[in-house]
Amino acid sequence: MEQERMNLLDLQEFDEEAMIRESEELLTIRVLNDKNATFKRTEGGFVALATQEKEYDRVGIYLTFPLTCPEEFISIREADEKAKEIGMIEKLSDLAKDQQEMLREQIRLRYFMPVIEKVLDVKEEYGYAYWHVETGFGVCRFTTQISGDAVVTLGESRLLVTDIDGNRYEIPDFTKLGIGERKKLDLFI
Repeated sequence: MEQERMNLLDLQEFDEEAMIRESEELLTIRVLNDKNATFKRTEGGFVALATQEKEYDRVGIYLTFPLTCPEEFISIREADEKAKEIGMIEKLSDLAKDQQEMLREQIRLRYFMPVIEKVLDVKEEYGYAYWHVETGFGVCRFTTQISGDAVVTLGESRLLVTDIDGNRYEIPDFTKLGIGERKKLDLFI
């Protein structure tokens, strides 16, 4: 067994310098703006990026602070399983208007979060809550766990609801809901 391990180590030459370079790359934040980056839409509806050093056929757009700063600190990453960061946009307004809108569209797709406008019913059964709500996209039903962080308070009256499939819903201000609706949320507030 030990001999096999040694043979494997011999086959995989350890390149310490390459590892150091890669570590330094990962720790360096590269700021992207309209002077050093150009975003464009691909035929398939994705986003491509051209920088001064390299072109990327497809990139991923990620929000560092999706709930508190959706227009700032936007991470642009390679669109593979490693999702290595290419750079960071400090403010979306640092880009041309057409590119801002293209990235906003991609952000809306990635961070789709319907707003709950009305709570029609919430029933508890066997440690789960079964929701029936009206959102800006219509009426829907979903299930959350009673325990844990299924409903998180963000600020004084804003709620983030996450169902068992990881889908997120927002209640911007639960104090604006009717008394009956708020009573249905007593399990969580």
